Amino acid sequence: MEPAILPGDGIQTMSEDDFDFTRPQEGKASAPFKAASSRFYNSGAAEMLFRASGREEKFANNQVLFLEDEKVTKGGLFKAPSRMYFVAGGEVLLTMGPRPLDTVKKGEIFGEMAVISGRPRSASAAARGDVVTFSMDADELQAAIGRNPEFALMLASVMYDRLRFIATRLAQKKMEPGSLAREATVFEPQLMAQLISGLPEGAIVRYPRETIIFKEGQAGTFMYMVKSGRIAIAVGSNIVEVVGAGGTFGEMAIVDQSPRTARAGALEDSELVSIDRDVLLGLIKKNPAFAMAMLRGIADRLRHMNLLL
Repeated sequence: MEPAILPGDGIQTMSEDDFDFTRPQEGKASAPFKAASSRFYNSGAAEMLFRASGREEKFANNQVLFLEDEKVTKGGLFKAPSRMYFVAGGEVLLTMGPRPLDTVKKGEIFGEMAVISGRPRSASAAARGDVVTFSMDADELQAAIGRNPEFALMLASVMYDRLRFIATRLAQKKMEPGSLAREATVFEPQLMAQLISGLPEGAIVRYPRETIIFKEGQAGTFMYMVKSGRIAIAVGSNIVEVVGAGGTFGEMAIVDQSPRTARAGALEDSELVSIDRDVLLGLIKKNPAFAMAMLRGIADRLRHMNLLL
């Protein structure tokens, strides 16, 4: 019989800080994680979407696109909304403080994590030579995803690549007894009710307390949204997340058909909504806000798991 996943002491909601997983760990000179470094990134698909849904912008040599720690805005009377970029020509230099971090080249995207998550920028960006970009804000990205739901899966797969790397390192680490597992939710109750109402019969599954839902290495055909109850997510012997009502887990297996990288078990009697890949694509197309909420959830998970390192 598999051992149950039980909560440790000190589980609490993640604090509302400005931590960003793209920042190098203190004392280490690593560059931010770039979408183009993932095997799932497709520059052709990104270019088609940005050209169709974004706006063309040109920048002169040394012109600043955004600054480190700049707060992301949705726009307003006196400030334009923050944007993510696809480089169609030239190069963009990313810096943190006085230190150069990386160069974004033609065919690559950048600035997407801040736009998806709403968190402050983790680096500054400036043109190196004459640069041509196509850019989108959060609302434009959401609309574009509704027309091209596969692009949301590509972005999710790119972020999952980073999660796999972090999960591998966490599985080898013995965390301190007082380490905190993040308590995660993704969907507001109203949006969750809308999503559930459009799902086929049989989508609701129930797991009694202390039941293992899946284990590392297993193939997966479903992701899950928690309707009620609480689910613990463990990497190795470490509980890294507790998913409550409105939260999701298991997305990685259906987004890019990869084996499970974590173990999931019910901390209490739980009702889950099971979603396969076809249903996921339909949900994204019908309600792009679903995809944006899911991507924000992945971004928050990345930040927290990177902090545990």
